[in-house]
Amino acid sequence: MIVDATPLSGLKIIAPEPRRDERGAFTRIYCPRELENLGLEFQLCQINVSRTSQAGSIRGMHFQRAPKAEAKIVQCLAGEVFDVAIDLRKESPTFRQWHGLRLNCRDRKMFFIPEGFAHGFQTLTDDAEVLYFMGQFYDPKFQSGVRWNDPVLNVVWPLPITTISQRDLDYPDFQP
Repeated sequence: MIVDATPLSGLKIIAPEPRRDERGAFTRIYCPRELENLGLEFQLCQINVSRTSQAGSIRGMHFQRAPKAEAKIVQCLAGEVFDVAIDLRKESPTFRQWHGLRLNCRDRKMFFIPEGFAHGFQTLTDDAEVLYFMGQFYDPKFQSGVRWNDPVLNVVWPLPITTISQRDLDYPDFQP
């Protein structure tokens, strides 16, 4: 695995390194020892998959509040998404900044999102699937989010919005 920094403190892009031969390829996408050697501390608790039917759909911007804050690693398994992470850590030098990147099923890059970030994505193709490696167990009592179109955070989405859940529409504006 190759880990690259982003402009946001602690937010990383992980590029798997496939081993290819005449049969095809083999790729390791999760190894705690290798992640630790690359400077990423991550304890796996759950693995989830979402499938979104329509391009332009938004899922997000989600996070869990402390003490159940969650780190995650996300990867696109089918199609393509514009994946976004927003730094909500008040003590961070990149507080209130967001970073987005295209994740797709061709290059299989992954996004490492530390605790204290909101996360979401917009599908750029129909039938997009996203794999989530979760560093904390889901706990609905600590579930939270910020609105996808919050005027302070000002995320710029690449496509017109086609669908979004009522829960995601009802998240409040960001309150520092």
